[in-house]
Order: sequence, then structure tokens, then C-alpha cells
Amino acid sequence: MTRVRADLMISLDGFATTTDQTPENPFGDDWGRLTEHYAATKTFRERVFGDTTGAGTTGIDDDFAQQYFDGIGAEIMGAGKFGLQAHPDDPDWRGWWGDTPPFGYPVFVLTHRELPPLEMQGGTTFHFISAPPSEALAMATEAAAGADVRIGGGPTSLIPFLTAGLVDELHVAITPILLGRGIRLWDDLRAFERGYHVSSVAAPSGVTHVTFARE
Repeated sequence: MTRVRADLMISLDGFATTTDQTPENPFGDDWGRLTEHYAATKTFRERVFGDTTGAGTTGIDDDFAQQYFDGIGAEIMGAGKFGLQAHPDDPDWRGWWGDTPPFGYPVFVLTHRELPPLEMQGGTTFHFISAPPSEALAMATEAAAGADVRIGGGPTSLIPFLTAGLVDELHVAITPILLGRGIRLWDDLRAFERGYHVSSVAAPSGVTHVTFARE
């Protein structure tokens, strides 16, 4: 049975985005601070960087990194995660991940721009769609063919799925930093935890992993 899953990294004060980007540094220094624990894991280095040396951290953070990829058959992401807003005038933009993105399944990018499907190496095809959450989820569920669907974020794209009650499992990695500004995950989600089993585990990195799983 297909389950709808989401993973997000947030700061102690609940922000899932950073605001220190510049044209010269499109991710900003704060993004590295927010995602440092994840980028250091063996799984991330292997799946995203193509590092097969076995380097990287193991343990709790890596366990969640493995779960991030396991059992996914399709993904929904926002235009910002794909990079359309950062490269609006580049007709050759193909995402942040190079010629072989770390997905290997259909990815549905939410955007109002009309773009043809983009087939990449390794089994990833990006489909650019303009659809409300329920319709986007129906497309992704069909494409997943029984595997799970991940709502890949960022928060602006994820929150409508959460408020509509469409997410079966949400994993939040809380990084022990303060950002002070950006887009907060929890605004307008009062009592979201109702109807979910909530569990948490602390990693040696200082990150707290909180999981909301549909009962």
C-alpha cells in the first residue's frame, strides 16, 4: 500500500529555509549549517555525491538518511527545490544534481511554467505540473506503482499537503541552530500531532529526529 512520506530539516526555532543566499553563494552559509549532519552521512555521500569509498558518518543520522531513500517510487517537489526560481531565464537548467540525479524514479515538480518532461540518466524523469495537492498526489501515486510517494519540499510546497491531511508519515530533523527568520514549518499547523504516533530520538550530532506516523 502506498504511503505518503515527507522529510524536512528545521532549526530549533522551526525554520526550514534560510535567508543568507547571495548570487555568489546561492545556498548561503546557513544552509550548510542546517544540513551538515545529513550531508556528512555515508548514505548521502554515496547516493548524492557518488562517493563509493565508504566514507561518511554512520549511526542514527545515517539510519534516517537510508530511510529517506528506501521504498520511494515517486516524488513531488516544489519549483524552488528544483531550482527554477534561481535560474528562471536559463532554458538549459536541469536541476542541482547533474546528469544523474539521486532519485531513479518519476519526480513531479510543482510549477506554473509549461515545460516538457526532462528525462535524466539513472531512471529519473522530471515532470513539470500545475496541480493542487490532491491531483499532484494522484499522479505521483499512479507513477509510484505501489511504492511510497515522498513530498520532497521545500516547506512552501509541503505545508499544503500537511494541512490537507495527505501525509502519512513526517520525519523532521531538528538541527540545534537558531536561524531567526525564513519560512517556519509549524505556523498554522496547531494540533497537527493529533492522529499521529509521535516518536523522537537524539543523535550524537545533536540533531533530534522526530517522526509523526499515522495511527
